[in-house]
Amino acid sequence: MSGPPYPSYQSECGWNALLPKRDQVAVLGNDARCDVAIIGAGYTGLAAARQWARHAPGDRVLLLDSSEVGEGNPGRNSGFLLEIALANDASAKQIERMKSCNRLIADTMQEIRDIVQGSGIDCDLQRSGTYRAAAGSIGEMALDQYRDFLEAAELPFELLNRDQLQEKLGTRFYLRGLYSPHCYLVQPAALIRGLADHLPPSVTVYERTPVVQLAWKNRQWILTTPEATVRADKVILANNAFCKGLGTAASRVVAMYTYAALTPRLPDAMLATLGTDASWGVLPAHRLGSTLRRTGDGRLLIRSFYGYEREADNQRIAKDLADNLLRRFPQLGKVEFEHVWSGATGFTFNGAPIWGEASPGLFVSAGCNGGGVVKGTLFGRVLVDLMFGLPVPEMQQLFGQASWMPPEPLRRIGFHAIAALERRRGLAEV
Repeated sequence: MSGPPYPSYQSECGWNALLPKRDQVAVLGNDARCDVAIIGAGYTGLAAARQWARHAPGDRVLLLDSSEVGEGNPGRNSGFLLEIALANDASAKQIERMKSCNRLIADTMQEIRDIVQGSGIDCDLQRSGTYRAAAGSIGEMALDQYRDFLEAAELPFELLNRDQLQEKLGTRFYLRGLYSPHCYLVQPAALIRGLADHLPPSVTVYERTPVVQLAWKNRQWILTTPEATVRADKVILANNAFCKGLGTAASRVVAMYTYAALTPRLPDAMLATLGTDASWGVLPAHRLGSTLRRTGDGRLLIRSFYGYEREADNQRIAKDLADNLLRRFPQLGKVEFEHVWSGATGFTFNGAPIWGEASPGLFVSAGCNGGGVVKGTLFGRVLVDLMFGLPVPEMQQLFGQASWMPPEPLRRIGFHAIAALERRRGLAEV
C-alpha cells in the first residue's frame, strides 16, 4: 500500500492560527486544461510555478493543493531557513561537494529574501542564526562532526559552554553548543501565504483540491480531483512523500509525522529568564532531539518525536512535548500550549532527494528530509530549468539520489527497530 496522496490532520496549524483568516480560497469546480499542472502548493511547487512563468509567461500554469495555503505542510514546519548544509548532510570529507551545495543554497536564500522584501511579505524574516546544542555524549559527537565541517568549509561559528548557553537561551539543559549565523527564522505560514499571494498572473492556485488519481491517456496527463478533471501536457509532483500515493517513488520515500506545540505569549517576567536573545532557534545536535524556538512575540515552540506513516494522537503527544519543554526550562513551573499540531515530511533511507523526470512529461521533486524551505525552493526552480532543456547543476551528484527501501512490512519493522536504537542512544537529547 502506498498510502493516500495527501495528508489529513487532527489539529489546525498553530502558525496559521495566529494569522488573520484568508478571505478567498479558490476551489477547482470545473474541468480545466493547462500547459503544466503542479501538484502541491509548497515551497517547491511555488518555486516551480514562478520559474515556469519566467520561461513561458504565456503558458497556463495550474497549482493544485489538497489543503489551504498556510494550513498545509509548508506552514507546519519550525521556520528555520538554513543558508548552509544541514547537520546530517555535512561532511568534512566531502568539502568541495558541500561547498557547491552551500553556494546553491545561499543563492536560493537570497532569492527568497528578494521576493519577501520586493513583495512586502510580512513574515518576520530575520537572520537570527541558529544554535546547535548537545545534552549528552551522542549529541556531543554529532556536534563535533558539524564543527569539523564548518571549520573545513571556513564558515564562521562560535563555540558555547553551558554557562554561555544559559546566558543566551535561559537553560542549563545542554552541556555545550555552537552558534552559526547562517540561518534565518521566519513565521512559516505567513511566508508560504505571502509567496502564494504574489505569484505571476499566468499561475492559478486551486486550494482544497486534492489530486486523487493521475493517469497518462491520449498523449496527455489526466488529473482527477473530487469535483473536476484537469488535462495537462506536463505534470510536476511537488507533494513530497505523498507522490507515492499517485504512483511515483513508492519504494523510495516514507511519510514521517513530527509534532510541534506553541505556548501563549509568556509574561514579561518569565521572558526575562529566557536569556538575552529575544528571538532564537535551537536545532538538536542529534536528529532525535527536540527543536526549539523563542519567537519575536514572546512564545516558545518545541518540536519533537516521529510517527511512521500516520499521525499519533496530538493530545497524548502534547503531554510529552510539555515534559520535554519543562526539562529545558524548569522555571516555567508548568507548561500550557495554545496550539499543538503535526506535520508530515518525506524521508528517504539515505537522506537524498527524489528528483528529476519520473516518466515522459512527469517530473518530481520529493523526499526533502527536512530543510524543505530553501532546498525545496532550489529543487523546484532547477527542476523547471531541466524541463526547458536549460543547463542545470549536477543535482544527483551534489545532493545524491534516494535509494531503494524494502517493501512493507519489512520497511516498518526496520524503521521501528532503528528508531528504538536511536532513542536509546540519544535519550539525553530528547
